[in-house]
Amino acid sequence: MAADILADAQSMAATLQASDEFKALSDAYDTMKKNADAYKTFQDFQSTQLSLQQKQAQGQNLTEDEMNGARELATKVGNFEEIKTLMQKEEAVNNLLNELNNVITKPIQDLYRN
Repeated sequence: MAADILADAQSMAATLQASDEFKALSDAYDTMKKNADAYKTFQDFQSTQLSLQQKQAQGQNLTEDEMNGARELATKVGNFEEIKTLMQKEEAVNNLLNELNNVITKPIQDLYRN
């Protein structure tokens, strides 16, 4: 049974890659990568986010310098149309994934409601 679910998940991954939302995200990513400054800023932003999330997950407090640096980087990210477009397309994919998660977990929700 688990193998069937995993096979369905792999099929769903392929369907996701073929979706308009994913294609738009991929196109936006390719466009952003063509702007070296935008791409570097995006990479810095991702790295900073990951570092801060890991620190918080370990129960560590963020320093004022870290918070200020993250704010400055977020402002810089907002200056690139390519990154803003990418984030909009990423949000559309995340919305699709949230809808999918709701469909998949509906049997569990129904189980607990009855």
